[in-house]
Amino acid sequence: MAESLTDQPAEVVTPLPAAPLRIEDLPLDPRWIGSVPIPYARRAKVLPFAEHEGVVQVAVGEGEDPTATIRELIHLRAVLKMPVAAVPMPPALFESLVNRGYDALGSALEDVPDLAGEGLDALAQDLVPADLLDAEDDAPIIRLVNGLLSEAVKDRASDIHIEPYERGLAVRFRVDGVLHNVLRPPKAAQAALTSRIKIQAGLDIAEKRIPQDGRIALRVAGREVDVRVSTLPTSHGERIVMRLLDKGGHLLTLPELGIPELERAAIEKMIQSPHGILLVTGPTGSGKSTTLYGALTTLNTAERNIITVEDPVEYQLAGVGQIQVNAKVGLTFASGLRAILRQDPDVIMVGEIRDRETAEIAIQASLTGHLVFSTLHTNDAATAATRLIDMGVEPFLVGSSLIGILAQRLVRRLCPHCRREAEVTAAVQEELESVIAAPVHFHPEGCDKCLGTGYIGRVGIYELIVVDDALRDLIQAGVPSSKLRDAAKSKGMHTLRDSGARLVAQGVTSVEEVLRVTRMDL
Repeated sequence: MAESLTDQPAEVVTPLPAAPLRIEDLPLDPRWIGSVPIPYARRAKVLPFAEHEGVVQVAVGEGEDPTATIRELIHLRAVLKMPVAAVPMPPALFESLVNRGYDALGSALEDVPDLAGEGLDALAQDLVPADLLDAEDDAPIIRLVNGLLSEAVKDRASDIHIEPYERGLAVRFRVDGVLHNVLRPPKAAQAALTSRIKIQAGLDIAEKRIPQDGRIALRVAGREVDVRVSTLPTSHGERIVMRLLDKGGHLLTLPELGIPELERAAIEKMIQSPHGILLVTGPTGSGKSTTLYGALTTLNTAERNIITVEDPVEYQLAGVGQIQVNAKVGLTFASGLRAILRQDPDVIMVGEIRDRETAEIAIQASLTGHLVFSTLHTNDAATAATRLIDMGVEPFLVGSSLIGILAQRLVRRLCPHCRREAEVTAAVQEELESVIAAPVHFHPEGCDKCLGTGYIGRVGIYELIVVDDALRDLIQAGVPSSKLRDAAKSKGMHTLRDSGARLVAQGVTSVEEVLRVTRMDL
């Protein structure tokens, strides 16, 4: 028979009187509420909230598996190093307590201390096998994870990769779209490192057989950072990728994105249309969401009702209704889009068109008086139209709804401190398949300022199709993407490589970088 919370031995759980029925009557101590991450509290349905006569009071959401709850209470007792007392309450009351408690903190962010001067290699070597639940704030494992996060933010990394192998671990940062080796922790650090990150992300540290996803809210060097954590079981242990989103970062407007003036003027005209679909295409990490956020920022006025459905919601836009996809409860792009249409929207953004159902609903929305923005994963602009048709959408619907397609990539900016000059040769122009309107171009060299890469930051290159009547007819006729591309070029479309060649001529990026991101766009 399952144990109940009141059946536990006194040294594990000290019973308390029944909880008050009103949250307002509960004492909320930020010191105890902040002792566990909010994702963990919500997942485990336990939250320390006060201390009474040397015993920590722990709110427990009723209806959970008693055995699992008891296990969490035992863990909490070990972490807090104090007796704990369960205060059972209904799920709705527990959720209210969590919300009110973390609001009382002023912020639900976990501060990551500045570890400047402490090398990551030294921190990794300090690790010894230990029970993570007994770790103090200055324990080597906690200092190592904090050091990784601090270093990643300082290096402008978008992702942290922690990769287990037979004889050790590898830690890599993705900076400006390219992975770089950072650290080789000993194999003995694997269990503690993985468990620490999973605890912070509110994941089940005992479950190592299936992938898990979670998030961590942090403040690093005064900046709010949202960390999306993904684990993947492999033959040598769990592989972890942490994606870093700077929540305090400035959202770029269309003029700030660096889109060439001709294309930017055309996009600004498109987004003032009362209806139609504007698609942004490119691989993951090519800046599609940033471009769409820039368009939404331009349109975000009191006269418009703007609603988005995203996976995930990367940045909060004041005045915009943003829906987070949640497949576990049936909230998909398609179902979210259907619900949005009942909310009297003027502008809709669909994070990604992944299937026929979403595509058809988006197209119908655009044909019934709504302006729709979305993204697709295609190599160039012309292929986006044929991709929708390949999904099963009728060509006449695709042609009738599309107003524009923007393909884009991000190329790395040359480091101004170490770039070196080279002559523009016929071979270089032929390889780039475009004309470089300058006698010289620049190569990356590498220095301390750019971490030896030769590049600092990134800038976009763009390819825009403005769908006019002639192109609309071609789409409705179902012509191949190559013919659509040729027709667009005859009307003055600049290709991705043309856009890249302009930046090469300006000394902004290198020929090698443009070729790297456009290899498939031939």
